[in-house]
Order: sequence, then structure tokens, then C-alpha cells
Amino acid sequence: MRRIAIINQKGGVGKTTTAVNLAAALARAGQRVCVLDLDPQAHATTHLGVEPDGKTPSMYDVLIDSRPLAEVRRQVEERLWIAGSDINLAAAEVELAGVVGREVILRDLMQADQNQFDFILMDCAPSLGVLTLNALSAAGEVFIPLQPHFLALHGMGKLLETTALVSKRINADLRVSGIVLCMIESSTRLAQEVQRDLQDYLDKSRGTTLPWSQARILATRIRRNIKLAECPSFGKSIFAYAPACHGAQDYQDLAREVLAESRVFAARVCVDETGQARVLSANLADPEHPACV
Repeated sequence: MRRIAIINQKGGVGKTTTAVNLAAALARAGQRVCVLDLDPQAHATTHLGVEPDGKTPSMYDVLIDSRPLAEVRRQVEERLWIAGSDINLAAAEVELAGVVGREVILRDLMQADQNQFDFILMDCAPSLGVLTLNALSAAGEVFIPLQPHFLALHGMGKLLETTALVSKRINADLRVSGIVLCMIESSTRLAQEVQRDLQDYLDKSRGTTLPWSQARILATRIRRNIKLAECPSFGKSIFAYAPACHGAQDYQDLAREVLAESRVFAARVCVDETGQARVLSANLADPEHPACV
């Protein structure tokens, strides 16, 4: 199972659009997918046709009352579920302030969840508070949606610094695996320059122990498309709203790329020095154990 936190503390960069439509594309490719809406604005919840009325059990109940995820999530399409949000979640930052271990509440509840998914996508709030820390603590990897202009790059350092702190203190397995470029107008010189600057920044981290040392700019570019902006108001993914548009094609291509990466990083079984079998992600395989197959 891949647990992906989709984060960017800057709003309006395509974060929720990517979380919802990537999830829908993966579900249509035969994967079992659950979206966790960790944004009090509840945009992912609304996008998938669920009304955030403040009465239906939500991620607020999960984080504050340790309510099982199975009691909160709802199936919205074939092979696609959402654990919704509502405005109550805005109070969670304050209510959890004095709680010991508040950063790992979600991780513990996900570990206790019996339902197995191929992907869990966490749509995070545009901030680096307790809600986002819970997502980073529970995730195995991070996707960062980014609009290719210089203002969108502003704050990337703080975001990456946060992932490094979480990796060091709470979740040693956390890695930034992908940058998703959204609202692309590739013909513009500015977009091309920003992409080059971003690639240079990532290249400088290669060979280090930083959580983004293996991050890459995903090849699929999400083009600017009016249908992507329209479909949330209808409570539908882009595939249910306008399956023939460029936006649907782009997220379908992104899903294919993510699935191809899943095969590359497929789990493999290794035998350690005690003769015990252990399962490791391929990218974390220990070269000292040549028995890995």
C-alpha cells in the first residue's frame, strides 16, 4: 500500500484537484483507493459529491475522538472511498494542542484499520500545522503539486525543511517522491525557466540523506483546463464530468506514471543474517543482503 500525502502550504496550486482526480484515475485503473480529507475547507469532500454538513462523522472525529476510519469513510465511486472533512476540523489544531503524541494519532489509527487499500491519498490543509504533521507522520511519501512560477516556488524550502524534521524525529521512512506540475502553460518561457531551476535544486540533493534526495519532477504535466475548475461544483471527478477533456487525459497519464513507479518500487523479500524473511521496499533494499529477490 502506498500512503501519499499531497501537500503545499500555498493555496491554489492544484493540490485538491490532484488528490481527487489522481485518486479517481487510480480507481479506474483497478486500484482500491481512499482519500483522506485533512483540510477544514473540505474541498476534496465536496469535489467527490459528499456534503460537509458538520453532522456526518468526519476526520475531525477520527483525530479528536479516535473514531475508527471505517466508521467515517464513504464509498463514492467503484473502488474509491473518501473519509471526509468539515469545518469542525478547523478546531482540531487548538483541541490537540495539549495532547501527548498528537502528531501520530492518524498513523496509529491507520495501522489499526483492517481495510486494505492499494493507495491512500491525503489531501492536506494549506499550512504546516498539526493536521499536516499527522499526514506526514502517517505517510510513506509526499507529492508536492506546484504551479510553475517563481511565487509558487517561494516557501518550498520551508516545506522541505518540515519533511526533514518529520523524517528525523517521527517518521524515518518519509520521502518526497514527486513534484507534480499543475496549471501548465508550457509554451511560456517562465514555466520552462522555473522547471529548470527546480530540477537544478533537486539535483543538488542527490546522494544525500535528505528526504527529497530521490524526488523527481513527474513527467506528466497537468495543463490548465477549464473543465478541471468546473467539475468540483458538480461534485464529480473530471472523469465523471468531462472524460474526454485534456484534464482527464492528463490525470489518466499521471495515474499510469504513478502505477509504473509502484511496480519499480514493488516490495521484495529478503533473507537477513538470522534466516528470517523480511519485506523491504525496493528503493530501501539493503545491498548487504544479496539474497534479495
